[in-house]
Amino acid sequence: MLRDLFIGLSENQLLNRAARNYGLQLGAQQVVAGTNITEMMDSVKELNQAGIACTIDNLGEFVYDKSEAIRAKEQILAVVEAIREQQADAHISLKPSQLGLDIDYEFCREQIKEIAEKASRDDIFVNLDMENYPRLEPTFRLVNELSEEGYTNIGTVIQAYFHRALKDTRAYRDMRMRLVKGAYKESPAVAYQKKQEIDENFIRIIEWHLLHGKFTSIATHDDKIIDHVKRFAAEHDIERDQFEFQMLYGFRKDLQLALAKEGYRFCTYVPFGEDWYGYFMRRLAERPQNMNLMVKQVFNKKTNTVIGLAAGAFLLGRLSKRGK
Repeated sequence: MLRDLFIGLSENQLLNRAARNYGLQLGAQQVVAGTNITEMMDSVKELNQAGIACTIDNLGEFVYDKSEAIRAKEQILAVVEAIREQQADAHISLKPSQLGLDIDYEFCREQIKEIAEKASRDDIFVNLDMENYPRLEPTFRLVNELSEEGYTNIGTVIQAYFHRALKDTRAYRDMRMRLVKGAYKESPAVAYQKKQEIDENFIRIIEWHLLHGKFTSIATHDDKIIDHVKRFAAEHDIERDQFEFQMLYGFRKDLQLALAKEGYRFCTYVPFGEDWYGYFMRRLAERPQNMNLMVKQVFNKKTNTVIGLAAGAFLLGRLSKRGK
């Protein structure tokens, strides 16, 4: 129920408008590394100095206007240029739907190809983030076609809550892969619904990819998963340069630094831009325990007033529908 609540909140237009209007006044700077490239790169450099790599996400998704998709591409190309100019330890994460996947497949492919081409000249990795189930196969198609064209600097994401996750992990064993639990509301026909089932499948695909795959990015804030990976890697003599842990910007900063100091490769997922609200709510849906972090790190009195009223309205609407 809590997971459904956060996903519903992420799609609520009233909340999205409130978040966009108030922006960083709501405390979003705790979870978003600025609204522009300059601010974001300052955060990246600070993380790099602490021995932490970064993957940069220009926030935004589900774009249905070509001009907006083109603007998103130009912004990502500018990020690639900033990484090159500042010699940052960073790479790109992008969402195909932000670049026109829902407008026209070929248009989207050419947009991503332009980004991959520019990034490849400076050996910058480009990760195609996975979104919800209807966009799963088109994203894999993009990955396949770009790989066939010779782009070796691309990878993608496997979401553990999908029944097909292990099959996909095996199919893309030769590709740098980010493994996550999953953060969208999906049908029981295609995805596990229970936390225990998702966690078990997450462990299953992590272990398989560590043993058989290329470089593995393990994206989690879950202490049990992290401790399991440490033990598994040690027991199977898996070199630490074969995998990394990933966490979100602004979450569990002490643990991020501690893992880096322990000698593990670490990468922080660094989102920037104004379209932060939906992204953040889905992170809470992915792991509702993060609510404690949100309360401590993000919410202040003004946030509680603005967002709380809108969330209350949303909940009331949901309850009213159930009563009919």
